[in-house]
Amino acid sequence: MSVIPDSPAGTPQVPAADQTLRILSHLARQRGPVAARTIADALAIPRSTVYHLLSEMARHGFVVHLANDRRWGLGTAAFELAGGYARQEPLARLGRPLLAALSDRTGESTHLAVMTGRDVLYIVEERAHRRPALITDVGVRLPAPLTATGRAMLALLPRAQVRALFPDARAFADRTGRGPTRPRELAEVLRETRVRGYAEEDGEVTLGFRSIGVAVRDHAGWPAAAVAITWPEDVAGDRDALVEAARAAATELSRRIGGRGGSGPSAP
Repeated sequence: MSVIPDSPAGTPQVPAADQTLRILSHLARQRGPVAARTIADALAIPRSTVYHLLSEMARHGFVVHLANDRRWGLGTAAFELAGGYARQEPLARLGRPLLAALSDRTGESTHLAVMTGRDVLYIVEERAHRRPALITDVGVRLPAPLTATGRAMLALLPRAQVRALFPDARAFADRTGRGPTRPRELAEVLRETRVRGYAEEDGEVTLGFRSIGVAVRDHAGWPAAAVAITWPEDVAGDRDALVEAARAAATELSRRIGGRGGSGPSAP
């Protein structure tokens, strides 16, 4: 394997890459979003360069622009990158036996998903005996506002971040004609989720199926993943029992990854 030698006097060989990484590192150390001029001054990078780099990073989801505040913060792609190692291997491995036990306990199919941009990505699926195959297979992405897992995680994100992800109707997708199609509708769904303490989905992903979801929080209280249970709508079940079972699994998975437990308080 070849190694690129250091450039003279410590000058980076790829200045744009160096500046991009410095901006991301700077944002990660802040207590909240900051103005572009503050970033430029702190890092001694020309303001025009900072704006160009931030715009490109926003296009890829690594930062979000809070237009009303004229500030920039980390986006979900940066969060995804920061926790990538933990989610790609240990999270799925730790979650799989818990979801298998959850499926055995409830007799219904279970899933574990993580956020990636405006979507959820399913990393574990346990199909219950004599239950039909679902679209939520491992590796499948679905619009977060339509899914119980996505709603559970979005409900724990700062409201400003949710608005940045879903600023207008163009940011929403439709599968069955159900579910939020505007920012205000999503805000109401997430408000109900916070009050209830878990997320619900009824035919928004696949007609004839319902789901409940509970977030798995990391050590900082952020949603690292979400556990969901899905069942056919014509099957009578004890919803409270399903919620408690999902919450117990989410809490245990959170404990195993060093987090704060499942569900959680309202988003800031």
